[in-house]
Amino acid sequence: MRDIYKIMVREAKRMATDPLAWFCMVVAPLLTAIFFTTFMWQGLPTNMPVGIVDEDNTSTTRQIIRNLDAMQQTQIAAQYADITEARRAMQRGDIYAFFYIPRGTTSLANQQKRPTISFYTNYSYLIAGSLVMRDMRMMSELASGAAARKVLFARGATQQQAMAFLQPIVVETHPISNPTLNYNIYLSNTLIPGILGIFIMMMTVYVIGMEIKKGTASEWLGMAKGNIFKALIGKLLPTTCMFLLTGALIIIWLYGILAFPCHSGAWTMMGVMTLFVLASQGMGIFMITMLPTLRLGLSFASLWGVLSFSICGMSFPVLAMAAPLKGLAFLFPLRHYFMLYVNCALDGHPLMNAWPYVAFLCFFISLPLMCAWWLKHQLLKVKYIP
Repeated sequence: MRDIYKIMVREAKRMATDPLAWFCMVVAPLLTAIFFTTFMWQGLPTNMPVGIVDEDNTSTTRQIIRNLDAMQQTQIAAQYADITEARRAMQRGDIYAFFYIPRGTTSLANQQKRPTISFYTNYSYLIAGSLVMRDMRMMSELASGAAARKVLFARGATQQQAMAFLQPIVVETHPISNPTLNYNIYLSNTLIPGILGIFIMMMTVYVIGMEIKKGTASEWLGMAKGNIFKALIGKLLPTTCMFLLTGALIIIWLYGILAFPCHSGAWTMMGVMTLFVLASQGMGIFMITMLPTLRLGLSFASLWGVLSFSICGMSFPVLAMAAPLKGLAFLFPLRHYFMLYVNCALDGHPLMNAWPYVAFLCFFISLPLMCAWWLKHQLLKVKYIP
């Protein structure tokens, strides 16, 4: 314990005089948490600009336009004379989509001859394009139903008979765990820990890689009397404590102050965060062992951390990926944190209900036990080349 304490004091003195360490361990993760949660404060984008091309220009089509403008996500920004003008406005980025009503639409609808209403969406902006697409599709279906109801009324049908014909089965949708479809809840609970994981892996690579770069690895191992496990514990314990403190502040911010859904309790999520911090450190030790150069190790850590956002299942379901990618997804700690978050915070199940993901995080934590002997060899043999 005395050897570990000496290494801890040595590392704490280095950290105290290193602004980069404080920025990566405390300032950047907390600023990221505040930035993302305040950036998506409303929960769902609203009043996104949409264009209109109304060649029919009847009272019916004007009512359709007013109804579309009344929807929460859509705002009619401009009306255009033709499709070409609207397309150019969408290419300039003035609007996300436009709604096209051709000439004769009302007349054809009244004659039950199936007129065509078109809408064009810029899917370069995925979220904005999806939301305005949903509003325009809903508006086209409502317009179709309104035209059919008008014909039924003209033929003498009652309100009840018309509605029974137009909507024989009423569908009720109840989104589970996030009923308001709040993008802040959906994204922030994974983006913020994911960015924290990147900083953890990079800082772990950095503090060990600096020993190689400065040529002080032999001195560091000498303080541990050649015991690599003592050296790693003393070296990483100060950064572990700081990252655990940062993780606790993130948990308090998300589930205490912002009151995001957490059906398992904040203490359970703090346990999950602890496993994630230790697993990310285990990955960092593995990275600097495989690439014992500060530059390459940091590149490995940053690349692996960024890829985790795409493959953890947050943006695209792992079940729909190709078979090799399904297997690769299990090599990212963020994947297992995401599944534990869904299992505990959203669904309210006990932590051990998802024990395979706990086991995977424990596997990452145990990585230093498997590669420590090789890391010791690298520390003694590798020489830094500027």
